[in-house]
Formats: sequence, C-alpha cells, structure tokens
Amino acid sequence: MIPFLISCANVKSVIYFNNIQDSTILVNVNNAEPVIQKNDLLSIIVSSPNPELTTVFNASNMAASAAAGYLVNQEGNIQFPLLGTIKAAGITKKTLQETILKSLVDQKLLLNPTVDVRYLNYKVFVLGEVGHPSAISVPSEKINLLQAISLAGDLTMSAKRDNIMLIREEEGRKIIKRLSLSSSDLFTSPYYNLQSNDIIYVEPNKIKIESNSRFNQIFPVVISSISILLLIIDRVVK
Repeated sequence: MIPFLISCANVKSVIYFNNIQDSTILVNVNNAEPVIQKNDLLSIIVSSPNPELTTVFNASNMAASAAAGYLVNQEGNIQFPLLGTIKAAGITKKTLQETILKSLVDQKLLLNPTVDVRYLNYKVFVLGEVGHPSAISVPSEKINLLQAISLAGDLTMSAKRDNIMLIREEEGRKIIKRLSLSSSDLFTSPYYNLQSNDIIYVEPNKIKIESNSRFNQIFPVVISSISILLLIIDRVVK
C-alpha cells in the first residue's frame, strides 16, 4: 500500500532543489558569530611562555570528563580561577577570550598570555522523518542544515521537504523558522548554518499521514476478524 502511494506522488516532492540550474549562488559568509548561552560547557585554555603558571587556569579542562570545562550557570556566568565571576552568556567566544586576556594582563597574573575558548557541548538535534533521529556532536563547531540531515541518515521518502522546522534559542527566546529543501533560497538563508543546540524537525508528508490514518482505521477491523476466525476454528475443532 505505502510503496504504491509513494510511487503515485509527484516526483518533484522528493527531489532536493528541483529549481536549480547550473549557476553560482552568492552565499552569505558574514554570518554573525553565535553568542554563548546559559548551560553551555566551555573549554578555556590559557597559554603563556611559562607553562607552570598557567596550570591553575587549565585545571578544570583536565578534570574527569563529567566535570571538565567551565559551565555557564543560570546567571550567565562562569567561575574562573583567580579572576572570579566572569559574565559569559550573551557574548561571543571572541569577546570572552578578550575579556579574560585583558584581566590576566591588567592584574599582572601572566606575561604575554593567550586564551582559546571552545564549546565542549556543541550539538544539534535532528528529529522526525530522517533515517536516524539523533543528537549530533560537532567538534568543529561548524555545520549546516544539509550536513546535519546527512549525518542523521538523510530524509525518508515520507519526509516533507519544503517545510523543515528549525527551532533555535537566543537570549531566552525561542525562534522558529521554516526552511525548504526544494528551493535554492536555502543557501542564502541566515539559518542555513546551524548553531549549537539547534533543533531540526522534519514533518511527515501528506501520504504518510493518510497512510497511518488508514492503517489505524483498518487495523482494529483486521484484529477483530482474526479473533472471530480463531473462535470459529476453535469451535469447529471441538
């Protein structure tokens, strides 16, 4: 039943970017760097010409895996050795690096230090009509929508390709955007490149919904018929 219904569907509905001809698409490369959010887990590595003096700052990164890194608390802060409370939520990694670097220099704690900030829990989540719904870790901290879908096993034949839902949280606000894999406009969307903790939800198409509805209607009838048949057979045997 389902394969037959799918074969009758418009072929264009299961093809990506069916309106693209040979062309060059100008992609927006000036995407703003995402800001750090509450509950982000950060690796902060401090270096200097004297490695022994940096040990105290890097101890958290060397801890057991369950406690490694610096957690941005519900107030949006991290607790950093010797520097105390530092505001992290709402600013970029670059700004946090510059803040820590300036404090180390101003307080004369290190000579010629460098600071590197990275996410330890950079993940995106892909749900719905994909081969393998999953949380995808992104060590490179860079991933786009197509890459995420590919890593989740690609869309199923039952996926709705022109109405992909993206859910993003920014500064306490939930942002919901609809994206289409049937249009080249996706490549110029500011939501093509994903951010940490983005959620991608792929809805089932009309064929899948109708098939499930028919199954739910027919299944109880089939079960009832089988029960009656078994009852008749049992009585005949007796």
